[in-house]
Amino acid sequence: MNTTVQDPGQALLTITQRPPAVFVEGQGSWLVDESGRRYLDLVQGWAVNSLGHSPALVAQALAAQAQRLVNPGPAFYNRPMLDLAARLVEASCFSRVFLASSGAEANEGAVKLARRWGQKMRGGAHEIVGFDGGFHGRTLAMMAASGKPGWGTLYPPMPTGFAKARFNDLRSVEAALTPASVAVMIELVQGEAGINIADPGFVRELRALTHERGLLLIVDEVQTGIGRCGAAFAHELYDIKPDVMTLGKGLGGGVPLAALLCTERLNCFEPGDQGGTYCGNPLMAAVGLAVVNEVCREDFLAQVRARAQQLSTGLQALVQAHGLVGERGVGLLRALELPSARAEAVVAAARGLQPHGLLLNAPRPTLLRLMPALNIGEDEVALALQLLDRALHAALHDATESSPAHPQPRLLPC
Repeated sequence: MNTTVQDPGQALLTITQRPPAVFVEGQGSWLVDESGRRYLDLVQGWAVNSLGHSPALVAQALAAQAQRLVNPGPAFYNRPMLDLAARLVEASCFSRVFLASSGAEANEGAVKLARRWGQKMRGGAHEIVGFDGGFHGRTLAMMAASGKPGWGTLYPPMPTGFAKARFNDLRSVEAALTPASVAVMIELVQGEAGINIADPGFVRELRALTHERGLLLIVDEVQTGIGRCGAAFAHELYDIKPDVMTLGKGLGGGVPLAALLCTERLNCFEPGDQGGTYCGNPLMAAVGLAVVNEVCREDFLAQVRARAQQLSTGLQALVQAHGLVGERGVGLLRALELPSARAEAVVAAARGLQPHGLLLNAPRPTLLRLMPALNIGEDEVALALQLLDRALHAALHDATESSPAHPQPRLLPC
């Protein structure tokens, strides 16, 4: 056995550039690597860890369920599957639930459901209208459905039947519709595109347009659902009721779990049309039920909104202090826009801060994305803002500030 490997990921297929740190432990908002170095984490697995790292609630749900039943197979009912589905129906405006393992899988299911309904109710209508900048997953069909530049031609031949409209532009939606259109699919907050927020007037007009044309409105809430935006689901903030919703990421609190929800009239799959080996397995469903019961309480959501306001106010102070373009977001899904393409430099500077690092995400060269745990504390938000202040100074103003000799951070209002 080779014990002198320098690259910790040498045995892995290369799919991204990772920093050399190897994480071995996490608790709440903090991660620890093999050297014992601590990092305040504002990425949280890309908005996955809704209750932070290794929450007791998730660990207890896993341990208790693992001792009873892990996976009887998708052809049978199990109690956590039924309870989670019922809880999601209770918390939402939907009547039916399909449990899956990832957001991409849930979004694939939504497209399949819309097309099945189109076959039965709209003479074979099948086209899905999405939006420039949209992101729905990494399967071939979801890459075709997404509006990420270049993805439509990356793995030819790509699946067809996906049109694109401009975000927040109703006329472009109307122009994209054809007699073969069956649904419009939208993220109310485009996460991967840089926290682009749908205009409330546009969303209301889009819902009215889909009603008028007899089309389905599919809301992808893989990133925005389960408390991330300060409400159980982001579409509640727009006062609309979609026909279909997809969930993922925060639904499992760190474990692979997703869901497709629809109204009763769309319960049109035939047996065998949809499924999956792990879909609705009791181990993941038990965790999901515990997470939903915790996050969807009004007192919990009130705290999400309070921390979101604190974070937003602090980011606005950083905008003024560093001459940035601005900050935006909904709830605890926020972005900080830089005046130049230095986002990756800020991420690196933040990660290298002493005595502990700060983890950030840069989905665009000029933009930082922040997705902290929904239960992050007031003191942790304050500390994160102090660390981010230092990282911005190091990356934007001088090259030495992230060194171990850096003085105590300047305190900003937060």
